[in-house]
Amino acid sequence: MQEVQTLHWVGGTDGYLCLIDQTLLPLELVELECRDVETVWEAIRTLRVRGAPAIGIAAAYGVCLGLQTVAGRDEAAFFARLQEVTDYLAESRPTAVNLFWAIRRMIQCGLDLQQAGASPAEIYEALLAEARTIEEEDRQMCRAIGRHGAELLPDGAGVLTHCNAGGLATADYGTALAVIYAAVESGKRVHVFVAETRPLLQGARLTAWALRQRDIPCTLICDSMAAVVMRQGKVQAAVTGADRIARNGDAANKIGTYSVALAAAAHRLPFYVAAPSSTFDLSLESGESIPIELRDAEEITRGFGRQTAPDGIDVYNPAFDVTPAGLITALICERGVIRPVGVEQVTEVLGATPGPRV
Repeated sequence: MQEVQTLHWVGGTDGYLCLIDQTLLPLELVELECRDVETVWEAIRTLRVRGAPAIGIAAAYGVCLGLQTVAGRDEAAFFARLQEVTDYLAESRPTAVNLFWAIRRMIQCGLDLQQAGASPAEIYEALLAEARTIEEEDRQMCRAIGRHGAELLPDGAGVLTHCNAGGLATADYGTALAVIYAAVESGKRVHVFVAETRPLLQGARLTAWALRQRDIPCTLICDSMAAVVMRQGKVQAAVTGADRIARNGDAANKIGTYSVALAAAAHRLPFYVAAPSSTFDLSLESGESIPIELRDAEEITRGFGRQTAPDGIDVYNPAFDVTPAGLITALICERGVIRPVGVEQVTEVLGATPGPRV
C-alpha cells in the first residue's frame, strides 16, 4: 500500500501547507505547495483539495499563512488581518460546514489568547498549533468512525459508495471509506461498488484509486447503474460521507447521493452516512436551509476539456443534494451510531451545541 498524506504543514511558523492536487489524480500524484492564503483559497475553490474535513483543515492552515506577515506587528493590525483572512476563506465554498467550523475555531482561539494578554507573535504560534490539533483530531475521529461503522457491514457484503469520502477527503483515513477499511481490517470480506460521480468523477478518479492503493476489491459503475446492481443483489448496503448535516439528520452530500438513497430505500437496503461531529450544523433545523453550491456550466458541457453538449445550452449544476433523514438508516460519527435518525437522537449523541458560524 502506498501511503500518501492528503495535506500537511511543512516547517515551523514560517512554513507552508503542502497538499495533493486532486484534480490531477489518478494519472499524476503531485503535491501543491501553498505558501500564501490566496493559493489555499484557489485550491479549495477549484477542488484541488476537497472533502469537508480536508477543506476545514486546509482553511485552518490557510489562516496561519494569511497571518505570517503580521505576526510581528501590533495587535490592531494582527486582528484586522485575522478578520480579513477568515472572511476571505469563508467565501471559497459555501456547503461544506467544516470550513466554517474550522474558521470559527481559529478565530475563537485568537480571541481567547488576546483576552489572556498574549502578544501577536504568541497568538500566531498558538494558531498554528491549533491548526495542527484540528488535523490530528480529524485523524482520530476518522478512525473512530471506522470502528463504529465496521460493525454495520456484514461479512461478504457488496457496498456501494458515491463520491469520495476516503483519506483524500480527510487528514488520513476517511469517513465512508473508513467504515470499509475498518471492516476489512477486522477480517470481513467487502466488495465496493464505486459510483463514478458525475460530472467531476470523484468516484472514478479518487475513490477507485484509493481503494486500489489498499488492494480492496472494487468495481466502477456509472451513477445510473446504482439501482440495477441493488436489484441484482450485488449490493447489500450503501455508505457515503456528508458535507453538512442538519439538526434533524438531513444530510447534504455530492450530487447524486439522494438518488442512491432513494434506490436503497426502494430495494430495502440500509443507507448509511458517515461524518465527524464537525460536519453537523445544529443551527439548521433541516436540510432545507443548507446552502447548495452551484458550479460552472462547463463542468458538464466541457468536462475535462472536451465539449459534450451544444453551445449555448442551459445548464443546472448544483454540486450537492440533500438526503432527507427518513431515508438514512443511521448516521455514523466518532461518538457512535445515531439510529434512528432524528432531532432527538442527534441531540442525544452530539448535545445541543449551536452549529458553526463565521
